[in-house]
Amino acid sequence: MNKQPDVVVFDVNETLSDMSPMGNRFAETGVPASLAKLWFATLLRDGFALTAAGDNSRFADVGAEVLRGLLGGLKLDMEPDQAVEHIMAGMGGLGLHPDVVPGVRSLRSAGYRLVTLTNGSTTVAENLFGPAGIRDEFDLLLSVEDAPAWKPAKASYGYASEACGVAPEQMMLVAVHPWDIHGAARAGLGTAWINRNGSAYPAYFNAPDYTVESLEELAAALSGPSRH
Repeated sequence: MNKQPDVVVFDVNETLSDMSPMGNRFAETGVPASLAKLWFATLLRDGFALTAAGDNSRFADVGAEVLRGLLGGLKLDMEPDQAVEHIMAGMGGLGLHPDVVPGVRSLRSAGYRLVTLTNGSTTVAENLFGPAGIRDEFDLLLSVEDAPAWKPAKASYGYASEACGVAPEQMMLVAVHPWDIHGAARAGLGTAWINRNGSAYPAYFNAPDYTVESLEELAAALSGPSRH
């Protein structure tokens, strides 16, 4: 992207929310905490498969069904339906990564319009932003539940473009997921990858316009040359 965006679009799950406490939710049902990562990866896989087939299912519905499959046959400390409810409820009680509040405020102060675009529910974003005091920093909280398809389908980013009243080229997606960066780039958006863990970016995806180690760095990065 050669020019600064008018609208900065944030992914929510893992990009803004710290999902590490989900492991505790799994452990509280009597199964290994490590299943949390497998659950989320499987949820995304099946959601993407549905999207590729032309369907648009609710994140929570897919997540609950994936859980039933993963927990089936395992020894639990509660009834299976109760375990599913307990784990899924954890998504509504997550907190933000430490860099999010200052990063969001710095971008807003720099004059960017801020919105979210999540494969999940807007309620998750509301629950994240309200207690942190940053709900008013965002113009819109968008979900693919109201779009034709999940990210990274082109139509999901097109939905955000229409909702914001700007062309895709005037928008920049911020995410920790390379698959989301790739989808946004293919849809014509600028991209910024938050690499909090020092991971290598997959060569088979479109490279991000900007790579930062935290959201706090993004406002400064946008005012200078792009860096990968």
